[in-house]
Amino acid sequence: MKNIFLIVIGGLFLTSCSSLQYRLNDEEITTSFSKIDALSHISYVAIDSLDLNVRIQSVTKEDNDINLVFLHGSPSSLSAWRRYLKDSLLYNKANLHAIDRPGYGYSNFGESLTSIDTQAKVMNEVVSSLNLKNMIVIGASYGGPLAARLSLENENVKGVMMVSPAIDPDNEQRVWQSDLTQYWLTRWLVPTGYRVAGDEKTTHAQELALIEKDWEKVTVPIMHIHGDKDDLVPYINVSYTEGVFPNIEIITIPNTGHEISWGRPELVKPYIIEFMKRIKRD
Repeated sequence: MKNIFLIVIGGLFLTSCSSLQYRLNDEEITTSFSKIDALSHISYVAIDSLDLNVRIQSVTKEDNDINLVFLHGSPSSLSAWRRYLKDSLLYNKANLHAIDRPGYGYSNFGESLTSIDTQAKVMNEVVSSLNLKNMIVIGASYGGPLAARLSLENENVKGVMMVSPAIDPDNEQRVWQSDLTQYWLTRWLVPTGYRVAGDEKTTHAQELALIEKDWEKVTVPIMHIHGDKDDLVPYINVSYTEGVFPNIEIITIPNTGHEISWGRPELVKPYIIEFMKRIKRD
């Protein structure tokens, strides 16, 4: 019986180390993007003040003058956006940049950085080091408020798209699984990416409350896309964003849950193209 218990525990440990990490290494990404009709490039930006290296994948074409910056949720990585970065309708109209947020993918994997304000400053250093202009920042779930916050850090952000954003501090859903990441007896059993997600989830409402007074300062156009059947980030977040952002458009996707950005990209891509046209027109 003891041996069986040890085998089960060992299996859980191996699972936590080798799977459910939602990331591809540089070689896997390079191979996956080898046949697209655009340049796919992976780079790293060092944030010396935090001893942090941030990974970025860029898909670019020489004549594009708009930059789309994609910020994932949790747990996740830049690979969550691969169906967007491979889409010729997008990369023929804009340069595409997906970033591993701190603690995920290959940006100091496993080292949590729970402050939204600090993450926004990190993202600002990243996009500034790449000299990106005319940016539209697209953030999913946790990446939604981060995208909006980045617009206050960088004047080259011309628009923000938030997909299923977890942004209302008073309606932040408790996820009991996150509790497993907060106790040393169970934390080691949880896959690394989920540990980081649990750390973020535990402090997310508090972090949102710290910055919500600044939302009225966001003057760039914002598009908020949300499924009306979202069980993880409730649809009531729409009422919150309508109340705090002065220049916002709400897009409701009927009979759809939280998986829109990564599970239903065909629903999101037309709105990205529409939003690009709007930003260019303005």
